[in-house]
Amino acid sequence: MLFDSPSTFGRAFRILSFGESHGAAVGVVVDGVKPGLPFDLDEIQKEMDRRRPGQSDLVTPRNEGDRVQVLSGVFEGKTTGHPIALVVFNENQKSSDYKAITELFRPGHADLTFDRKYGIRDPRGGGRSSGRETLARVAAGAWAKQQLASLGISIRGFNREIGGIEGRKVDWAFVEKNPLRVGDPDIFESQKTAVEQARSEGDSVGGVAEIWIEGLPIGLGDPTFAKLDGLLAYAMMSIGAVKGVEIGSGFASARKRGSENNDPLTPDGPEKNDAGGTLGGISTGATIVVRLAVKPTSSISHAQKTINKEGEAAEISTKGRHDPCIAPRIVPVAESMAALVIYDAYLTQQDLREGSVPSTAEWDWEAIGHLQEGSWD
Repeated sequence: MLFDSPSTFGRAFRILSFGESHGAAVGVVVDGVKPGLPFDLDEIQKEMDRRRPGQSDLVTPRNEGDRVQVLSGVFEGKTTGHPIALVVFNENQKSSDYKAITELFRPGHADLTFDRKYGIRDPRGGGRSSGRETLARVAAGAWAKQQLASLGISIRGFNREIGGIEGRKVDWAFVEKNPLRVGDPDIFESQKTAVEQARSEGDSVGGVAEIWIEGLPIGLGDPTFAKLDGLLAYAMMSIGAVKGVEIGSGFASARKRGSENNDPLTPDGPEKNDAGGTLGGISTGATIVVRLAVKPTSSISHAQKTINKEGEAAEISTKGRHDPCIAPRIVPVAESMAALVIYDAYLTQQDLREGSVPSTAEWDWEAIGHLQEGSWD
């Protein structure tokens, strides 16, 4: 089963997230972990710090330390084989910011659908629909990334586009040095200006995040309903602000002929990687490139039309501390979701045929090259 409830994810490696934005805490229970594996809490905290609010004046100023604590499943730096519970206690809620919208529904947000589905709604920061829930994913995904690193698999991401302004290259050394996590230094100032202008007008902008999964072996993923690219797409779409996903050449493949889109095979491996690292839903050993369309933040102070709980016309202007662009903080979340999928696929394959998946790719993908920037145009 991919999930047993709306708050669980995974098969061999499973997580369950819990908590609300303005509740006591947000956390995750990780199950399916073998005993005796190293558990580095400091490395997990580093990933949490990449996601946390208040990192710059281009994201929400909510001041949370997001210090993760281990409640169970770890002893003397090693996993015990039992469920690992990780929790972050909320410290800087301002629930009063949401008092004015208790009876109103924010356009673009989950307020209306949550109210109609459950008959009850937590308006404080969005409750379970808040982006704050994603810290549970990062906590679990950070540990999965550590396990993948030991297998020679790395996952990293950046923002290719912000506010409709697209970068044409990625400078990985620049990505974690700028507050937008964009990859192209040449257009950073233009992208920054777009975010600042939207914020000054009480509005928001979206972006396109890109995740690279490198060092994969051949053979991860299963046909039909558990295809690796399908699981990745599902995982990315489960992130609240994501409205579209493409892998490899993505939608550009629909505008090509088969002779252009197919990746010719040679004794040394495929000549290119428009397939995006999977064939038949199974990893080829090539770099998997996943792009996510991130919508503008729904909670804005710009006046908008809406309705109240009685269905009557109203106007809303959302106060509070919100990101003018959520894309910078989505990058570590998307990396974590990718790690959860890949590690789960690895363990699933080991259960199917132990030792069938080596820790390194069969072909020399460094020689073949990655999917090059701009090749999907």
